[in-house]
Amino acid sequence: MSDVRIGVIGGSGLYDMEGLQVLEEREIETPFGAPSAPLVIGELEGQEVAFLARHGKGHRLLPSELNYRANLFAMKVVGVEWVLSVSAVGSMKLDYRPTDIVVPDQFYDRTRHRPDTFFGNGLVAHVSLAQPICPELADVFHQAAKDAGARVHKGGTYLCMEGPQFSTRAESEIYRQWGVDIIGMTNLQEAKLAREAEICYATLAMVTDYDCWHEEEAAVSGESVMEVVRHNVETAQDVVRRILRRLPLERSCGCGDALASSLITERSRIPESTLRDLEPIVGRYLGRSGE
Repeated sequence: MSDVRIGVIGGSGLYDMEGLQVLEEREIETPFGAPSAPLVIGELEGQEVAFLARHGKGHRLLPSELNYRANLFAMKVVGVEWVLSVSAVGSMKLDYRPTDIVVPDQFYDRTRHRPDTFFGNGLVAHVSLAQPICPELADVFHQAAKDAGARVHKGGTYLCMEGPQFSTRAESEIYRQWGVDIIGMTNLQEAKLAREAEICYATLAMVTDYDCWHEEEAAVSGESVMEVVRHNVETAQDVVRRILRRLPLERSCGCGDALASSLITERSRIPESTLRDLEPIVGRYLGRSGE
């Protein structure tokens, strides 16, 4: 592993920012296939950072097509301990307005077609997701957004839908009755896999629309979302810079030891091929030879 301890997952506009010195583009081989794009390793605010374009260069991958396992595994391989996620979301509450930022602390899963664990193939693990977002990293996100002058909301539930279509009006109204705060298509699998990889994870959710429940607003469309996304890029870049100035933290959150009591399978019964594949994640506990 290298000493790139901070990863950023978002749009390619995040690493197209003044002052970023790109050091290399690194292609990472993983047991789960290729990540969405090569990792762009750069230096910003005195930190080495691994940037990943979530939907690939040119935004060519659907949310359901993303190789979430490869994306997070690649971050683990290069040594990442904190993943900063930036993504567009719809608002399910009147007070969460387009261009606001939300730092959610909970998720609700409405996806259907996505692998979202590194485990299986003879190795069982059950990590806790009671707190799916790293609370310490979320605090940093919230303060950085406030310092940047953004209108920011701390806490809330992110409903992760399958997509790529936006909600029907009936779905949108039901989600509001459930009490969720924002809706998106990508972050839940990232949070689950980051926890399994013992990486701290939080998301900077940039509100772009009111989904389709708001009768006085036009129903969400791809064009309208991208227009607000472009507006939000400058704010997101500013907040990311401010977050980087506050990292690294001393990790006392528990994310870095999430597997300590979560690996269930007897060591002698785990296939060696599985141990080889998952060595960056489980090696500290199991080792390839069981030492």
